[in-house]
Amino acid sequence: MGKHGARGAHIVWDWNGTLFHDIDAVMAATNAAFAEIGLEPITLERYRELYCVPIPRFYERLMGRLPTDAEWEHMDGVFQRHYHDHHLRCGLAEGAETLLEGWQESGGTQSILSMYGHENLLPLVRTFGIERRFLRVDGRTGPSGGSKAEHMARHIAGLEGIPAVRTVVIGDALDDAVAAAHVGAHAVLYTGGSHDRAALAGAGVPVVDTLAEAVAEAERLAG
Repeated sequence: MGKHGARGAHIVWDWNGTLFHDIDAVMAATNAAFAEIGLEPITLERYRELYCVPIPRFYERLMGRLPTDAEWEHMDGVFQRHYHDHHLRCGLAEGAETLLEGWQESGGTQSILSMYGHENLLPLVRTFGIERRFLRVDGRTGPSGGSKAEHMARHIAGLEGIPAVRTVVIGDALDDAVAAAHVGAHAVLYTGGSHDRAALAGAGVPVVDTLAEAVAEAERLAG
């Protein structure tokens, strides 16, 4: 950490594709869902090029049309089932534990907001022994596939006494930047997850290739 550390600053971490390096599980589950409606499997590069939220729009980019409600419900169910099977072999991103510890010890606070279901997120975070590093751990409640903005508003409201101007959202998707802007927070986007660098650059916020760089940017932005 820098000379003044992170004291008084707060990081809202994304989970999937950011702290949790699960892109292999995401790709396996995505291609399983595509196979259900006769779509060819896609590469990671193609996934990162086209990915967007809400998720049905991502499918539209591949199918040339929005999936029907029945198709979406079926594909989402297949995705969730396959993801659940594959994510058990995934781990934290490189250096994540050290960075979480260092930020906390330098006087910063941190939390997790994920669009992964809350009932599944909590036990997963606990398996890595890092829950004590966070003021809050919030997963998605309600249907999957939507934007993070409203979830972020509720999350920030629950962080009493932490101003948005000293809060930095670190995530791997354009939607993380949108959610940060929605509450008046800063954002740093990480290339290790769902988007490629070119797509992330369009958000107009810092884009980094490692979580160590992301934390350094967070310290600068919230300083």
